[in-house]
Amino acid sequence: MRVIVLFVLTLPVVRAAQFAEHTVASDLKGGYQVVAADVNHDGKIDLIALGSGQTDLVWYENPTWRRHVIASGMRRMINLAYRNDQIALASEFENNPNRSVGIVSLLVPNGDPTRPWNLKEIDRLPTSHRLRWADIEGNGKKVLVNAPLLGSMAQAPEYRGSVPLVLYRPGEWKRELIGDANQGVQHGILVIDWDGDGREALLTASFSGIILYQYQKNREWKRTEITSGRPAGCPQCGSSDVAVGRVAGERFIAAIEPWHGNELAVYRNGEQGWKRVVIDDSLIEGHTILTADLDGNGSDQIIAGFRGGGGSVLIYTADLTGSWAKSVLDKAIPANACTVADLSGHHRQDIACIGGSLLKWYEHLGIVLALGRTGVAETTPSRR
Repeated sequence: MRVIVLFVLTLPVVRAAQFAEHTVASDLKGGYQVVAADVNHDGKIDLIALGSGQTDLVWYENPTWRRHVIASGMRRMINLAYRNDQIALASEFENNPNRSVGIVSLLVPNGDPTRPWNLKEIDRLPTSHRLRWADIEGNGKKVLVNAPLLGSMAQAPEYRGSVPLVLYRPGEWKRELIGDANQGVQHGILVIDWDGDGREALLTASFSGIILYQYQKNREWKRTEITSGRPAGCPQCGSSDVAVGRVAGERFIAAIEPWHGNELAVYRNGEQGWKRVVIDDSLIEGHTILTADLDGNGSDQIIAGFRGGGGSVLIYTADLTGSWAKSVLDKAIPANACTVADLSGHHRQDIACIGGSLLKWYEHLGIVLALGRTGVAETTPSRR
């Protein structure tokens, strides 16, 4: 039964998403990345889990979350990108370029995706760190982007030097340079249709700040600095991870700063350019950030996770004044990565996160509507 309570109309309506926590796995080694995809094409979104400390790349089948091995005998896996029954995988990773092999491989199922997949190596680039598929020409033909963490000469603690950004065109699989002007640690990358023209661009987060790369033609790229990031000396400079969202129709950029940093910064564009505001400085080794409209009001929340001090996953919601309220989704997971997908089949934005030994998903149970400070006006219960 739906109950509606009448309140004074001058009070604002507050919408809040409710979540239920589920554990998919608790035996991972160095859980580092989770990717949502319908691996077996049964209409349910599955979870691919990458652990940097384990030799098996695995996926978990929705809804039983049965574990399947994609590939065995892997070493120091760091990142993957999934597209159309194909996984691009970066492995043999080290923070030191002199010791990092940086193998980039392609995996495709051998008929049955629950059985081990076929693997083909396409490149070796030291510190290959972030892989993404991107439709840079707007023609549906995606290329594979590889963003290494460091340049070939970078060394701790300052990590000085240029770091490359490259791509591979399917069929050719030859390394093609996008640019090498980013400096220091290049940690984050986001694929986004920045101009709304159907062509996907790249936002990178590095010691150089947040940089926009847009494909022009004839394999040429335009590089634009959006913001220099955190204003401090390196390695406490720049940006680490980046996401883009909208609040009340206005675009914003959210970033974890500096590298593996404690600050969550929000940028909004104005007459003086992108203005930086730190909305939280209590993260401990911040490592994942994304945006999603969790409460269905047309504005995005920020989902951020950190892995230090036991870890946590946090959700930030903006009000009409531009202030951000923080809530805790999980205070017991060293979150290395999170993703958003409809895992329950209820047409809601569920969340999945990975870190340490844990892979969890958080089921979106529905929206609670409240008016002002008086209490619940309407509850939309789960359909389970």
